[in-house]
Amino acid sequence: MLAIRSLDQLIAETKGQPSRRLAVAAGHDPNTIQAAARAAAEDIAKVTLVGDRSRIEDLCREHGLDAGVFTIIDERNDGKAGAEAVRLVRAGEADVLMKGLIGTEKYMRLILDKDQGLLPPKAVLSHITVLDIPAYQALHGKLLIVSDVAIIPDPDLATKVQIVQYLIDAAHAFGIEDPKVALVAATEKVNPKMPACVDAAIITQMNRRGQIAGATVDGPLALDVALSPEACAIKGLASPVGGAADCLLFPDIEAGNVFYKGATILGGGRLAAAVVGTTAPCVLTSRADTEESKYFSIALGCRLAK
Repeated sequence: MLAIRSLDQLIAETKGQPSRRLAVAAGHDPNTIQAAARAAAEDIAKVTLVGDRSRIEDLCREHGLDAGVFTIIDERNDGKAGAEAVRLVRAGEADVLMKGLIGTEKYMRLILDKDQGLLPPKAVLSHITVLDIPAYQALHGKLLIVSDVAIIPDPDLATKVQIVQYLIDAAHAFGIEDPKVALVAATEKVNPKMPACVDAAIITQMNRRGQIAGATVDGPLALDVALSPEACAIKGLASPVGGAADCLLFPDIEAGNVFYKGATILGGGRLAAAVVGTTAPCVLTSRADTEESKYFSIALGCRLAK
């Protein structure tokens, strides 16, 4: 399989695969309906909207959409709609879950429910964001897969190890056989006073000893040397990852969140995102995300689904 190097290619490649089944929790949401209708019409996903049927049909008429592309399960209560969408995934009747109009807190509570949710025992819930940034495309002609920008505020070493594995799994799903994973810190020097540097050095050694496989991992790396060959040359850094990372592990949510918002708002990047660590990918988009981002996120969820 050729590596997927852009979000447009992700769409093209996903169209050629067997359709995954998407369950939308509280599907009576304008942006979500438009993205889901596009995915259904392009045979990226077979979509079930669990929500208020009358509102869904009204929204379809308002936006010129064919409600017939959806399977609609009528449930006006957002909480009950969310629970039914999760049940569809647990029962094997859907491959991907997506948040509609239901509140994020309620959506996450359903996913995390110990008895009826989607998180296996002792698993780590995290978040993968795939960024298509014009400047990085011009430099390397490829995507950046990053984590964690939305779920885990301050991951410890064991959690970072698991997030690295999620990054590797996502890269493999994109056809990248030996992804380059950069462990981002404020410096590429191992400073024992900086926990991010120490964690990165340990994870790098774990990769070199085969405890983390399927990728080339290196760190700590400052962001410039992780992404820019010129920065590596100027600093005289020899790294198997430096200058051309496929994946970035951020030291905490603040660094990750600032990076991805800067990449999209100032850098013109497009994105797809999904919650991982669950038994099925869960699309969790921001209220500020565009219909296009939701559409790309559906395709990402379908790509990551087992």
